[in-house]
Amino acid sequence: MTRLEKIYREKVVPVMQKEFSYSSSMQLPGIEKISLNIGLGAASQNNKLMEEAVAELSAIAGQKAVVTRAKKSIAAFKLREGMPIGARVTLRRDRMWDFLDKLMNFALPRVRDFRGIPDRGFDGRGNFTLGIKEHTIFPELEVDRVENPKGMNITIVTTAATDKEGKFLLDQLGMPFRK
Repeated sequence: MTRLEKIYREKVVPVMQKEFSYSSSMQLPGIEKISLNIGLGAASQNNKLMEEAVAELSAIAGQKAVVTRAKKSIAAFKLREGMPIGARVTLRRDRMWDFLDKLMNFALPRVRDFRGIPDRGFDGRGNFTLGIKEHTIFPELEVDRVENPKGMNITIVTTAATDKEGKFLLDQLGMPFRK
């Protein structure tokens, strides 16, 4: 059991049970998975850029990233069906908890002028999506070796029914939301 998962089970669960007065422990919201995504439009022209993105995302996540390919051809973007356009990885269980812990305690505080995360990223069903402008904030990447800083999306999928429950869950886990 990871550090953050232990905090969830011992501290967050009782607080949420009291706050939302759930009748069953199965109603308690939890974190289902975390999805990381890097979109690279320029990668369709440059294969080296795609390999670099997959390697960096794999290092950040701790498991191999998958190349995402275009579903449709779009002439205006010089894009053909099946061309590589990004990389993604889905984390579950222990890797998910480790990544979330690393994100909240190491990566986000390294962002320049960090004042907290805006809470606008909720989707209406308790899931939270966060955009990061530079993936170099993660400790696994050496800033000197990264040639092209890339942005990435991080989606935290919860079992919460509402945004209020999802925000409360992430807030209790220590997500640094803006006040």
